Amino acid sequence: MVDLMGSFEIGVILPGIAVQRRDGLTVAEAARHAERAGLDGVWHGDHLAVGGPVLDAPIALATAAAATTRVRIGTSVFIPAIRPLAWAAKQVATLQYVSEERLVLGVGSGGGPGQWAAAGVPYGERGRRTDAALELLPRLLAGEAVVLPDTDVQQPVQLAPAVAMPPVWVGNASAAAIRRAARLGDGWFPSLISPEEVARGRDRLAELAAGHGRPAPVIAIGGAAHVGGGAAAQAEIAAGISGGYGRPLEEVAGIPLTGQPEEVAERLAEYRAAGAGHAVIGVSGGDWRAQVDLLAEVRALLLP
Repeated sequence: MVDLMGSFEIGVILPGIAVQRRDGLTVAEAARHAERAGLDGVWHGDHLAVGGPVLDAPIALATAAAATTRVRIGTSVFIPAIRPLAWAAKQVATLQYVSEERLVLGVGSGGGPGQWAAAGVPYGERGRRTDAALELLPRLLAGEAVVLPDTDVQQPVQLAPAVAMPPVWVGNASAAAIRRAARLGDGWFPSLISPEEVARGRDRLAELAAGHGRPAPVIAIGGAAHVGGGAAAQAEIAAGISGGYGRPLEEVAGIPLTGQPEEVAERLAEYRAAGAGHAVIGVSGGDWRAQVDLLAEVRALLLP
């Protein structure tokens, strides 16, 4: 039986170009379908040069925002440090404006050395530049005059229109990400980890946030699902995670969310018990719309 204590939101990663072509979908149609199905958010990754066709995240999410009225519009995750800071701030402010303050800013500093090289930014500077972005984005979005780091120009930059700072969810499960979330974030956003890892991270996150005089950030998990899929689907997704992220297969074998909606709801209830209040799910296994409808069934089972 699913534990019904506590609320839990579920969002979905918008389909990539290959899935859009396969299923006859546009970004706008996919976003509308997720909203009508009853999910809580639509999300898009931020990739510059990954070898395959991929959309620009801010533009794709602006399209999703224009096609919907209720759901969260989320970055999973935005990489501010590969951009000039003023440009990153302008993109974030624009998304917040056109979505009427529905943006959730998932932030990361990954993507691999190739993406950073394509942007002309040294890979070794990603941590420092990410911290600088998170420290200055609230002031830039508020319309304050800010002297930008890493430039020879000392004239302040002032952006308009001013917007409310969206919630920032710091991506990754690393110790560095937990420290960054505790100091600068509103949420911690690890992906493809177990409920036990979430619980350990939750305790460390709360401890560090208290040390900064801040409340513990919320926790959102990123997951991969084939609702209705069986053992073969679970093995296929696990192999993809292992190959794509260089993790031992035995470490990730239990991560995919498969089985009937009731079984997936039980799995997500374990994450909720570990401290998570949100899940952002990438779906696979047949028609994207059908998977979203099944994911909405999972969400209904998790309603308090």
